[in-house]
Amino acid sequence: MTKRIYVPTLVLLFCTSLTFAAVPLTVEVVEVNKIWDKAPHSAFTDLARWNDTFYCAFRVGRGHVSTDGKIRILKSKDANRWHSAALIALKDFDLRDAHLSVTPDNRLMLLGGIAPRKKDNQSAPTGTFVSFSSDGKQWTTPQIVVKPGRWLWCVTWYKGKAYGVSYTAGEGTAPYLDLLVSSDGINYQQHVPKLFEQGYPNEVTLRFDTDGTCYAIVRRDRHDIDPSSALLGISRPNYKQWQFKDLGPDFNGFGGPNLIKIPSGHWLAAGRMHQGGSHTALTYIDVKSGTMTKLAKLPSGGDTSYPGLLWHDDILYVSYYSGHEGKTSIYLAKVKIKNQ
Repeated sequence: MTKRIYVPTLVLLFCTSLTFAAVPLTVEVVEVNKIWDKAPHSAFTDLARWNDTFYCAFRVGRGHVSTDGKIRILKSKDANRWHSAALIALKDFDLRDAHLSVTPDNRLMLLGGIAPRKKDNQSAPTGTFVSFSSDGKQWTTPQIVVKPGRWLWCVTWYKGKAYGVSYTAGEGTAPYLDLLVSSDGINYQQHVPKLFEQGYPNEVTLRFDTDGTCYAIVRRDRHDIDPSSALLGISRPNYKQWQFKDLGPDFNGFGGPNLIKIPSGHWLAAGRMHQGGSHTALTYIDVKSGTMTKLAKLPSGGDTSYPGLLWHDDILYVSYYSGHEGKTSIYLAKVKIKNQ
């Protein structure tokens, strides 16, 4: 199911005019398509390319917070025509925030949140599950790998190990981050306990540079008197010592943060921004200075964000969800990035 809903001339003109002295890139939003709207609420996306096929994973359910959360997997050969490949569920649990990766033995791995929710719109501690596939259609039964109360939100494989950051996702405990590592994607050990504790740090994506440097994009919400802003974390092997740089109040509540290095050597991020109304934004990160600059607002609004980022054949693909057309649906943007 794919529905082209934009010939984004105005968006294109708006985005290509967004150039800044400190930003060595211009962006052109070539196309935005709605690729799924068959659930009452569809959200929290990710993208992967595996075995010459595009995959998009996301949650479907009755609402943003409901007991019936499942993970839908779509596949496509050309990123234009999408088809459902799988629907993953576990009885008595709300599955959330899908993340896709490829294991060292070339299986597709799905990692996501898992909450034993009893009622819709009810708060519940959240943990983490994993499921694996060798063909993109048949998946192993979701297996809890981090118990509810600590949420390992996303992992990135690097040199045969899966690295990820867990955060406090239960009541009655102070918010903090732990850096975890696993050799099999199932059994995780603490690599750096209490990695960061200021404010309410939560969703984190890790990415590794060619020289082994690890970068973290961190969502931080307000907690007591502590600030609310996104953070850039930086660490060198063996990833025991970290430096965190505040990216500023413009990126408060930077929901669903994602990060990618493109072939030009530049780093891009995406997440939710709030100025002028909630929307999904594409940003540029100067990892040396520790600054982030907004590049473009994707067609979005209301309940939105949680982008997947994928570079293929000189195009940046961005999956995300949005409620700006009345019902939260899944969208795919194709973006061209050019050096200044």
